[in-house]
Amino acid sequence: MRLHAYQIPKCDQTRAVFIELLCLTVRLFGSQVLVNIGNHFDLKASVFQAPRRGIYSFSFHVVKVYNRQTIQVNLMQNDFPVISAFAGDQDVTREAASNGVLLMVEREDRVYLKLERGTLMGGWKYSTFSGFLVFPL
Repeated sequence: MRLHAYQIPKCDQTRAVFIELLCLTVRLFGSQVLVNIGNHFDLKASVFQAPRRGIYSFSFHVVKVYNRQTIQVNLMQNDFPVISAFAGDQDVTREAASNGVLLMVEREDRVYLKLERGTLMGGWKYSTFSGFLVFPL
């Protein structure tokens, strides 16, 4: 199952899931969900909407293709960047970038990934996004 790149305005979130990522202009879209307990991750929108207030753990890992460009991926909460990851070595075939955060999330907050620049290598084996509730408040 593959995803397509769509030009979409900023917004959205993610829960205990792992998804396949592809290159797109604004938001990274998953094409496969491996775990989605509670169904709070919307695969079509590639957004997690928190079912309750609490401390959540989010992490992502992305791989860029050899194309002499830098990638920047942001983890977004309600349209605001929280953390970023960069990969910019132009002399390697592939390069990875990862980041993770413990985040205070309110009920119905949305968390998602946004590709600020660059092109990602597709495939869930290469790029993932995950999140889970650590402590309910």
